Amino acid sequence: MNLTRPVAFWIAVLAAVVVAVVLLREVLLPFVAGMLLAYLLDPLATRLERLGMNRLVATLTIVGLFVVGVTTLIILTAPVVVGELAYFIDNFPLYIKTVRGFATDPDRPWLSKLVGEGLAYAEQSVGELTAMATAGFKDFLRSVWTGGRALISAFSLLVVTPIVACYLIYDWKKMVAVIDNWIPPAQRDTVRALAREIDDTIGGFLIGQGTLCLILAVFYAAALSVLGLKHGILIGIAAGLISFVPYLGSLSGLVTSTCVAIAQFWPHWAIIWIVPAIFFVGQTLSDYLLSPYFVGRRVNLNPVWIMFALFAFGYLFGFVGLLIAVPLASAIGVLTRFALQRYYESFFYTATPRATTTDAVRLTHCDKKMD
Repeated sequence: MNLTRPVAFWIAVLAAVVVAVVLLREVLLPFVAGMLLAYLLDPLATRLERLGMNRLVATLTIVGLFVVGVTTLIILTAPVVVGELAYFIDNFPLYIKTVRGFATDPDRPWLSKLVGEGLAYAEQSVGELTAMATAGFKDFLRSVWTGGRALISAFSLLVVTPIVACYLIYDWKKMVAVIDNWIPPAQRDTVRALAREIDDTIGGFLIGQGTLCLILAVFYAAALSVLGLKHGILIGIAAGLISFVPYLGSLSGLVTSTCVAIAQFWPHWAIIWIVPAIFFVGQTLSDYLLSPYFVGRRVNLNPVWIMFALFAFGYLFGFVGLLIAVPLASAIGVLTRFALQRYYESFFYTATPRATTTDAVRLTHCDKKMD
């Protein structure tokens, strides 16, 4: 069977999708967010439907509860987070100055060579960035009110996303049936098996890694707060949520909290060393206890591949790229393993090498000698 035309067709379709995403990335955010929300909430709607609830009622109930829960969470946490963030920004130059004084101590010339000059440059840069940020913030507010672009984006994300999610959850089975009908009957079993594996990978990673991030955020925030570290809640929550990118959250939280701890507790080294210990314990629990339980081996996604996908798609498509990075990385991983499996089973890989002309001549001579 000639596969040139089908392959060329799907390559053209893929190229068209990539071009559309690049051109429309600024307006696709609420729709992509709605698709991801529908993907995560559809199993719950299906379960409620099996219990006897109408599909429409189940969809509206789930999306409504989700919107109310997120809104309540934002209302309760926003004042604390914004206050901590403002306090941290105001005191950040002081922290750098304190750490610089510690690093440039004449009793530690080796430390001065390592970080002293860098901290001096950082202190100067922070002052310049603060002035630029103040002016830039004023310009940003002015552009928001005049252009209204940011307001429209925020409005579309908050309003359009739930509406898109409702429609997609309600019609999820119909959409799956239509897509399934597009597939040639001879290939449906294979495509369905691949789709189930991709679904297991994406769902397992999103739900498992999301739960893991929340647990780490609570652990870091609680541990740093009990220690008495300034901005402990803000640093802990940020480090936990950034842990969606493997190892990035723990490393960024470790560096930031250690600098704050040195500025706050120096010269009490016993307290300062507790901060790296907290992040070491958190990362160890994540790698050896929480990740195997919540994410599991069935996800089969390499952390390096996830980090590359997030950075690459984020660079190419912006925030939309961050939302589609994990699903696309999962799909590419599953399809790559399937292609390798087919390659290993193919005649091209399993065929025995043909005897060369030299080997044939040698065999002929051997036969003649034996005769």
